[in-house]
This record gives sequence, C-alpha cells and structure tokens, in this order.
Amino acid sequence: MAAPGLSAYLILAALVFTIGLFGVLTRRNAIGILLGIELMLNAVNINLVAFARFEADLAGLVFTLFVIAITVAEVGVGLAIVIAIFRVRRTVDADHLNLLRG
Repeated sequence: MAAPGLSAYLILAALVFTIGLFGVLTRRNAIGILLGIELMLNAVNINLVAFARFEADLAGLVFTLFVIAITVAEVGVGLAIVIAIFRVRRTVDADHLNLLRG
C-alpha cells in the first residue's frame, strides 16, 4: 500500500484546524476554548511533520518537538489560570469573566 501524498496530510491538518477554530469561536467554557487552541496547534504540527517528511529535512521534526514542549507548558499555565479564576469567580464561562474591568 502506497503512502498518502502531501495533499492528504494538508487536508487532514486543515480539517483539524477548522474543528479547533470552530471550538474556539463557539465555546463559552474556558476549558473548551483551550482545547480548541490545542487542536489548532496540533494542526500546525501535522503540517510541520508532513513538510519535513516530504522535503526530507530534519529541521521540521525538531521544530515540531519544540512546539509540542511549548504547547505542554501553555496547557499547564492555561489550566492554572482557569483554576485560579474558578476559585475567585466560581465560573469558567468566558462570558462572565470580566476580571479586567475592575
């Protein structure tokens, strides 16, 4: 069985990115918004790996590992912020989070 072409990976990445964007735009829950952002970052990683594979370049794979490490740190910080906001406001609904208004 032949390996799928570059266009198949790009279509998959576009589909995952679209699902993530839809999740960010339609969710009211802060955790759901974070999950949508993670899906969009994973779509970028799929693109990086696909181009690295088809260009036979190791730099894309190394860059993908750095992006994954940064994503893990972002998830940790994001969830810590959400937990801190929940302790103060008793909600994680993005419509009710007006902490900057004073």
